[in-house]
Amino acid sequence: MSVITNNGFTVAEMINLLSALPKGAEYPYINNSTHTVVTIEEIISHYGPITIKRWDPTKGETKKAAEPLSISMAMMNRVANAITSGTPINIDRLLGASYNTRSALETLLCHTPPFYYCYPGRIELIHGKTKIKSGHKHVIYLPEEPHEMGLLCEKKLEHLEINEIPSKNVVYNALELPAHTPRLGKVDTNEDRIHSQMQMAIYEIGCSFSLKTYIAQNDSSIRYKGKMLTEHDNIVTSLSEIPTIGAFDGAANAGKLIDAIWLGNKSIPAVFEVEQSTGVTPGLTRMSNFKKTLPEYRGMRYIIVAPDEYRDKVTREINKPEFAHLHAYYFPYSAVSELLGLCQERKLKGITEAFIETFLDDVYTNR
Repeated sequence: MSVITNNGFTVAEMINLLSALPKGAEYPYINNSTHTVVTIEEIISHYGPITIKRWDPTKGETKKAAEPLSISMAMMNRVANAITSGTPINIDRLLGASYNTRSALETLLCHTPPFYYCYPGRIELIHGKTKIKSGHKHVIYLPEEPHEMGLLCEKKLEHLEINEIPSKNVVYNALELPAHTPRLGKVDTNEDRIHSQMQMAIYEIGCSFSLKTYIAQNDSSIRYKGKMLTEHDNIVTSLSEIPTIGAFDGAANAGKLIDAIWLGNKSIPAVFEVEQSTGVTPGLTRMSNFKKTLPEYRGMRYIIVAPDEYRDKVTREINKPEFAHLHAYYFPYSAVSELLGLCQERKLKGITEAFIETFLDDVYTNR
């Protein structure tokens, strides 16, 4: 029997890694404030369970007196199912209050070469407020970057943050902004990063819908997942080369600073403006000017992406008479995270870009 997980990482592979750790050796827990150590006593079969002992020497506890405990195949299967190369997972959050040996499994995994512990940044959405804060402990699987067997190693993850929402982790992958952003002419800030993360989320969601994405000309110097944004598949670098835009005078120029545009084979499914602190009006104005250069394409949506706390502000601006012709939608950050999480968790099939409307708020009232 071989238990194969959805991500292709098997419990057998996990057991093989753990079997390579010397039995009886003492492995310290990851948290420095915890003085507990754990040993592997026995691995029953290729699929577990694993018998361990753990004790805290600072409390006078000894290995001899420690009770044998079991790491079950069921727990290992749940953890293995969550493992994807390069994606941090929070073991405590994954398993909740289940399994009293979850920290022992986490510790033992991180003593094997492909597993590191890490503290990715945390995007906090409380009452709609968006901030990047120091993160919680996670485990990350990096098979291409093995460390020495039997050692605990931390992986520093710069430019990677996680937004934890119910039922799933949303990972905003490694994102590097230029030292000075042409858009704002100032040093990289949290607001710049969140703005660019929303653009990358739109790009990733678009890929799930088999769409290409244009990112604003003045954001083209972003590095994403280790390479220039312009080197990624499904990124459009010039609107003038897109027949549905380039064929019309002034359209490419009007659209070049729009934050993100989804492009289909013969369609423009959505135009996005991401607003963090610059206000809603400039984005609506850019979309309005862009729309005026184009014919009426069926199914073209104009969307304001903004923090949850901006709802009233976005609603007021969208309903101003000069923007009524856009019939713009509001896409709150929390909904972006929810849809991105769904795209990361599941390979979407048989749906079209219209699925995004499930996550949009139609705040236009001037019908």
